[in-house]
Amino acid sequence: MAEQDPSAPALFDMSALTPAAPRSFMDLEDPNYAYMFGFLQADGHMAAGTRLRGSLTVELNARDIQILREFQDLTPYNTSITERTRSTNFSESHHSATWTLCALEARTTLNQLGLPYGKKSKKITPPRVPFSRRDYLRGVIDADGSVGFTGQGLPFVSLTTSSTAVGAYLCHYAKKVTGAERRIKRNTRDGVYNILYTKEAAIRLAEHLYFPGCLALERKRSAAAALASWVRPPGMKVRPPRKPWTAEADRILLTAPTLSQAAAELGRSQSSCKVRRWRLVNGTGPSTTPYGL
Repeated sequence: MAEQDPSAPALFDMSALTPAAPRSFMDLEDPNYAYMFGFLQADGHMAAGTRLRGSLTVELNARDIQILREFQDLTPYNTSITERTRSTNFSESHHSATWTLCALEARTTLNQLGLPYGKKSKKITPPRVPFSRRDYLRGVIDADGSVGFTGQGLPFVSLTTSSTAVGAYLCHYAKKVTGAERRIKRNTRDGVYNILYTKEAAIRLAEHLYFPGCLALERKRSAAAALASWVRPPGMKVRPPRKPWTAEADRILLTAPTLSQAAAELGRSQSSCKVRRWRLVNGTGPSTTPYGL
């Protein structure tokens, strides 16, 4: 290769105008990015504009502005945080904070990982690349869930989502952590899934997701820590775990001479067997493989 003439003018380096982002941006095996991605999937909005313009925004109550500052620190692109006060259906002076990211490169990365443009509530899914699972789910719950005590004083962790994939994944993951089984079903009023864990299951799940030093909304981290103080009152019965139906149990149910014989062989109540058999015969029974996972 010919040597450059020292007297010649230096070539202008165009890359200096737009320094490349670190390769680690949105590495979902990093707990902080996994949390951030889960939060953005649930509470972020990506809008596409003309000529490759567009933006990602997250608007929260101003009390949660600190998490937006954390996102700003994690993002190696120019972003902004603005505040405003406006009238809403719930308050005459709602004070909110909005984090905005416009960089095309960042939006492309997020989109490829599974953050769609436009309306996304039913389309989002857990990442298809390796990711930190509990941090991702904590981000989803921080954005679209709740942690605390019910009106009866029972600890709970809940998630409201329109995404079948995200709802099913939480049920699948939480069962491994707590042993509590949940089957998701859209409610009839607005077509969303309301997934709820209470009592000991909620305490175990909150303790697992909200570990010391994790990135989280401070108010939900505090609520999760408070759940550990709950003690089951004397006399409160412990509900036995739900026994899942299997292909073999279905076969016995359908081939037994009588319903009572099937119930005795399966160790179930006749009412439970009656409902299950009706569902199987009419083709409305749930899959014996929970959540399709």
